[in-house]
Amino acid sequence: MLNDEIKKARAEKSGLFYFKIGCMTTINIIVTIRNELIRAISGLDGWFDCEEAMLNHRSSSVGCSVRELLEHVMLTNRFLLNFIDQGSDKAIGQKYVGDISDLLKDYSLESQVLAQSGMLKSLDMTEQDPAAATGKASLPAVRREIREQLDRCLIHLELLKNGEGILYKTSISVDGSAKLDVYQNIYLLVLHARRNLDHLNKIKAEFQKEVS
Repeated sequence: MLNDEIKKARAEKSGLFYFKIGCMTTINIIVTIRNELIRAISGLDGWFDCEEAMLNHRSSSVGCSVRELLEHVMLTNRFLLNFIDQGSDKAIGQKYVGDISDLLKDYSLESQVLAQSGMLKSLDMTEQDPAAATGKASLPAVRREIREQLDRCLIHLELLKNGEGILYKTSISVDGSAKLDVYQNIYLLVLHARRNLDHLNKIKAEFQKEVS
């Protein structure tokens, strides 16, 4: 697991509570994403310390091993961070005349697009070939990259702390119909990590049942 002091430092380094923002909704959005992001990645981090037999156990229900699933999360994060990086740069460069807080009054991270597009399921390893794991990647390297991906997301949240993240949307669907802003893209990364934590727990339960 990530060291508690490291997590605390990462959580505090944005200085959100020392920056006066006109709309509390902005703070709530950032804090929600940040806390859920740290919690999800911290949860994944602990799986790298599993015994070798658990890491390599191939689940019949999930269709992969812990080792492969961790690599898949890293690869999917890479994919999503392409859109997050691009969107963050574009959002910061947007010129908005008015109070951004007005745009946040009815804002939801779990947008209708995210809820109904099947986007989250489309990121599953069996359906997302670019993020299909080989199972041969070095686990220390995978762990290191996932931690670095967490830091990149936290930096973006710091850069977009005034609500700018809603000003630019990117399409990550093939037909271009599903568009998410930067906050929603980061939240999609969080939801994908949480989904895979559920898969990991299924693998663990299956493994324990088989060895007992």
